[in-house]
Amino acid sequence: RQSRSSMTRIPYPDLDKAPAEVREMLARLPAPVGIFNMIAHAETALKPLMKLGGTFLGKLKLDPLLRELVILHAVNLEGGEYEWVQHVPIVLALGGTQAQIDALKAGDDRAACFSEAEKAALRFTREVVVDVGASEASLAEARKHLSEREIVELILVAGFYIMLARLTETLDIPNDPPIGDKLVSQIEARVASKKK
Repeated sequence: RQSRSSMTRIPYPDLDKAPAEVREMLARLPAPVGIFNMIAHAETALKPLMKLGGTFLGKLKLDPLLRELVILHAVNLEGGEYEWVQHVPIVLALGGTQAQIDALKAGDDRAACFSEAEKAALRFTREVVVDVGASEASLAEARKHLSEREIVELILVAGFYIMLARLTETLDIPNDPPIGDKLVSQIEARVASKKK
């Protein structure tokens, strides 16, 4: 794919003319973000997509670091540079290592820097992304480390971020400065406050 230009392939919508619900959802973000501004074209999809993304980042049983490694692996396999840039700082904030990030960038999901559980989840992710469905062997190995709930969550997370990668790559949305770690902190705080 060609390198990203400074212009998107379709213009951003005029957010001043966007429905109140769209403006309210975008105002929740720690900073303006190109991907969500572009999704605002699909006015009725923005809020549900942001809520689903918030669920993935703050309400899963799947371990947060494992979730982020899965996201990096999925978007790297798909060529999703925008989401890669956003999620690398989250991996580091959650205690992931540069060695893990470098291994995923190289497509090496069996590197020694990964635990057995991480290797199983990353192999499973690779098959879900590349082959559309994971093999019996890969599923069996993932089940040694993950519950059925976590396996379903992993598939949903990988699919969600592949969808976002296809949007950013197709429409040439320029990379934004990473806000992912701030966004995750906001979501975790919101989830915690609702549990009180």
